[in-house]
Amino acid sequence: MNIIFSLDQIKEVAEQIIASNPKKIILFNGEMGVGKTTLIKQLCKTLGVEDATSSPTFSLVNEYHTSNNQTVYHFDFYRLNKETEALDMGVDDYLYSGNWCFIEWSEKIANLIPEEHSTINIELLVDGKRELNLA
Repeated sequence: MNIIFSLDQIKEVAEQIIASNPKKIILFNGEMGVGKTTLIKQLCKTLGVEDATSSPTFSLVNEYHTSNNQTVYHFDFYRLNKETEALDMGVDDYLYSGNWCFIEWSEKIANLIPEEHSTINIELLVDGKRELNLA
């Protein structure tokens, strides 16, 4: 799936992503400031998370619950220095839980990512729109 969108269309983009039935582990790739966290927040809302969402830059993971009792984990591994730090926090338990796992900066834990995952690449275009590719 390839979508070109502006940030005011992010709700519709999130709905399209969920409707496309991606794997529950989704890796988000893109430069800092491209809108990965913004998209993840909207995906959480689309899935039924009613609580406030934020970037887990310092905590590494935030846990949310949807209105229909699903769990969503949002990871931000930007500050990670070694994969062993992710193992120490029990990342395997999260990744193999069967719950939604939205992962920013997944390249920091490349060897720990399960084979069954989807990837979203986001690129900022010259006109300020974003190009999203879901694979």
